[in-house]
Amino acid sequence: MDVLINGERAPIDRAVFEELLENSVVNGRAPYHHALERGEIHYTELVDLARKAEVPHPLFFAPLSLVQAQVRAKTEKLLQGVAPDTFTVNTRTTIKLRDVELIIKDLLRKQSLAKKHDPSLVKNKIVGLLRRPGATVRADAEKLVAALGLDLDAIRRARTKDIALEMLIERLEANQVLVSRSVRGYMPQILDGVHFSGMTVRDPKVPYIFLTGGDHGDFQEPPGRQIFTLMLMTVLVARGIFAPVTYDANSDAPDAGGEYDIVGEILMPGHELQDLDLDSLDAVKAAADAFKVTPSAMAVRAKRLGKLSVEGAVEYLGELETEFRGRPKPGPRSQPKPVNAIRKYSGRALTARMLRAVEEHRLSEREFCRVVCLNRLSPADLGELKAALR
Repeated sequence: MDVLINGERAPIDRAVFEELLENSVVNGRAPYHHALERGEIHYTELVDLARKAEVPHPLFFAPLSLVQAQVRAKTEKLLQGVAPDTFTVNTRTTIKLRDVELIIKDLLRKQSLAKKHDPSLVKNKIVGLLRRPGATVRADAEKLVAALGLDLDAIRRARTKDIALEMLIERLEANQVLVSRSVRGYMPQILDGVHFSGMTVRDPKVPYIFLTGGDHGDFQEPPGRQIFTLMLMTVLVARGIFAPVTYDANSDAPDAGGEYDIVGEILMPGHELQDLDLDSLDAVKAAADAFKVTPSAMAVRAKRLGKLSVEGAVEYLGELETEFRGRPKPGPRSQPKPVNAIRKYSGRALTARMLRAVEEHRLSEREFCRVVCLNRLSPADLGELKAALR
């Protein structure tokens, strides 16, 4: 293919062009696809794509072998934050690294920015807290709850599960565990067709939890499931496990290495469930509302504790699945305000910390907009973003 420079043509290797841009934030941009279709691109467009993809544009004129080596080295460095293989929890779904690679790279970039510009950060006490299992599942659950400062009674008293989810996120971020949630159009990678629960990204100071929330395509998770997912991700951080994770809310998760039981003990303590009457599906639903989880999670937990027979739990789960599949299809979601989308995807804590760095002249507004906002906001919008964090 050719690069058009002042009416002249300079050849570049199409394989080099694709190698540098296909797995970048510009792989869905019109200029990239038009260039592949036409076999040519104007130099100004090439420079613009290179800048947005954070690729030195002279590399487009380098030999393919050199480009591949550079891309491989950069990828290996960036992906130190996750395990190289897929980590799945009792599911037939397979999440490949390439499905989430651009999001991982972006979250790693945000972690680096936070460590560079926030001197208040200390070694994270949650990372690896449960690396060595305690004497009992309850002991591990209580240890994590105490470390996070979770007030589970207050979370249960929350008016809605959405509010309970926000309370959990607030406690995690108070302990330097950053939480990112998917927002369509404000992430560097489209997740359509990729169904997974979330992932954990390694860092000794500011580990990230990415929660899909089902905010892509027609796949939407209810807040009760997000609460369970978020707590599962938290347990994985405490275990020192960093990888994409999927799980089946209707399963026993026998291969989960005890993480499910710890989550169950935190959100649905065994000694509290023992006194509950769960002899009907309505009773299971009422208990799920009280404990801010899904009815499916409550049914599975009750079965694992012997409160429900295998047959009874299977019957309830089947009815719940039928109800879920028969629900009205959600309509198209309205596009969030840019400041709210940035706050949700980058995370409230990361956004607030880096805004403080801007105010204290440790970070430029331009760098903030590039890394935290992916250039979706300009410096003129930062006042509105500050107001959205209050």
